[in-house]
Amino acid sequence: MPSSERLSELLDPTATVLLTVECQQGVVGPDGALPELARAARSSGALGNIARLVAAAHDSGVQVIHAIAERRPDGRGAGRNARLFRAAERLPVQQLTGTTAVRVAPPIEVAEQDIVVRRLHGLSPIQGTEVDALLRNLGCRTLIVTGVSANVAIPNAVFDAVNHGYTVVVPADAIAGVPADYTPAMIRHTLALVATVATTEEVLGCLRRRRGS
Repeated sequence: MPSSERLSELLDPTATVLLTVECQQGVVGPDGALPELARAARSSGALGNIARLVAAAHDSGVQVIHAIAERRPDGRGAGRNARLFRAAERLPVQQLTGTTAVRVAPPIEVAEQDIVVRRLHGLSPIQGTEVDALLRNLGCRTLIVTGVSANVAIPNAVFDAVNHGYTVVVPADAIAGVPADYTPAMIRHTLALVATVATTEEVLGCLRRRRGS
């Protein structure tokens, strides 16, 4: 884990953005399309930790961006060049534009100043979306990445952010994937090589100290 001084340096509220990835009702909600992933996000405490981080970001002036994956009812623009995409077409709950499934899931609260970015294609919340341009316009240097899944979207987000020149902080207990034991292994052997791995409490502590200074 990083030193508190190093983490505090990275988490300057004026240059930090918190990204939540696919924390939508149709994915992590109780009636979502992927029950095993939803259970992992909730039972591990990841979803609750994300909500705490979002609340702290609101209090400390850190910008929050919610990245949502959705599809049109007619499927136009969606990819079929991966097994994952084709499987998603057959799921009983579809992430359709304008439905409850693509709303940010409780207990995460969306504030008026938050930005919601919706994508119709791809595996990454950054590549091929407007997120990179938004981050640059916001003056972002450090991106906190949270959400699901540790299997696909989270590593995509981390690699893309690093490739675009951002420093990435990953609160290890604020992401989830399946099976449950895959997430810590992926963090240890993959994300830790390119990102600063911390805990939710460590990130919250830095944001509180910044707010009180």
